[in-house]
Amino acid sequence: MHTRTITATLTALALSAVMATHAGEEIVVDGSTTVGPIAKAFAEYLMSQHPSLRISVSESGSGNGAKSLINGACQVATMSRPMKPQETLAAQVKGINPVAHIIAMDGLPIIVHPSNPLKGLTIEQARDIYFGRINNWQFLGGPNARIVRISRDTNSGTYECFMEMVMNKTRLANNVEYVGSNGAVRQRVMNTPAAIGYAGLGFVDATVKAVPVNGVMPTAATVLDNSYPLSRPLFMYTNGEPATGTFLHAFLTLCQTPKGKELIQAVGFVPLVEGGQQ
Repeated sequence: MHTRTITATLTALALSAVMATHAGEEIVVDGSTTVGPIAKAFAEYLMSQHPSLRISVSESGSGNGAKSLINGACQVATMSRPMKPQETLAAQVKGINPVAHIIAMDGLPIIVHPSNPLKGLTIEQARDIYFGRINNWQFLGGPNARIVRISRDTNSGTYECFMEMVMNKTRLANNVEYVGSNGAVRQRVMNTPAAIGYAGLGFVDATVKAVPVNGVMPTAATVLDNSYPLSRPLFMYTNGEPATGTFLHAFLTLCQTPKGKELIQAVGFVPLVEGGQQ
């Protein structure tokens, strides 16, 4: 029997045993809108295999996911950034032991309207746009049009990553528009010829145009080899390590299985490779 078939069979048997001993278990997931599609795909798959299992997935932002875990309102906090030291401290004060699980990799594409002839940006040019030093596309080889800057809201892990990797934690321009999800960024950019935005890799489709950053396009390959400069891991946090043989453990470790990797790819993100993060 093929090794992958054996592994899949053993996984199915193990999950069947889980179902028998933890019938009716419920898992509450909250946090990142970037990680949300992965969490929903995992939830739908596991619930289809085990009708007694209930998994709810909310997308209130990475910061709110951390708060939910700290307050005991969820079992899994999905986050597109690492937990901050002050969040970890707040968790410990409440008796919560946040444990990070890297479940996939992501790029942070910078996106423009498909009609924009922009060939690419450097990180410095992207910073100058969002800081307000560059205000018209004509200075970057584009049309004579005022740039419309779209950003994720400040509670977003994607926003935090952008501020860290692009802005060096400097402020954004006063006229930046903030929206509440990666999907909203894409929607705003696809409907606004002069717009620029940023979102998770899984939110780039034919309705928007991702541009090279420092000469490198955001793809699964460039994220995995770290040649794309805006690459990042995606996280799920739990209170301690989930016990082996529980649905929670199955949910957290699905990313390591062939089926989990398939689901991650299907929603546009980058599965982990054997032996670690990259």
